[in-house]
Amino acid sequence: MNYKGIIIEESLKDKSVLEKVKILSTEVEAVTEKHKTPWLKQWTLHTVEIPESEAENIAEELGKSLEAEHAAWYTDFKNESTHFIIFPEKIFEINRKSEEEYKEARDYGVSLGLPPYQVDFSPEIK
Repeated sequence: MNYKGIIIEESLKDKSVLEKVKILSTEVEAVTEKHKTPWLKQWTLHTVEIPESEAENIAEELGKSLEAEHAAWYTDFKNESTHFIIFPEKIFEINRKSEEEYKEARDYGVSLGLPPYQVDFSPEIK
């Protein structure tokens, strides 16, 4: 089963990974204080689809492509059973029924300085 998720273009230091995923839609969102990225004027959010056979490769490439100079970023994609949560150089491959695995990813994101509301991963969230 294919994966779906969102990649924020401005989070990438190497945008070539976007050529390797199917972009389903794109939205541009003005940055507010809540985003915690004052050096940016906008976030370009690409809703993407990733074939199951490419999920691990794309996750690794995203982990290497995420910009880490200004702030912590993450991206994620999921299907019915598995949720990939990707930070710079750290990937969580989570069983979607495991609250414990989600907690580990949330705690890691907060330890990087991400606001808790941005890492509200949970088995209940579809």
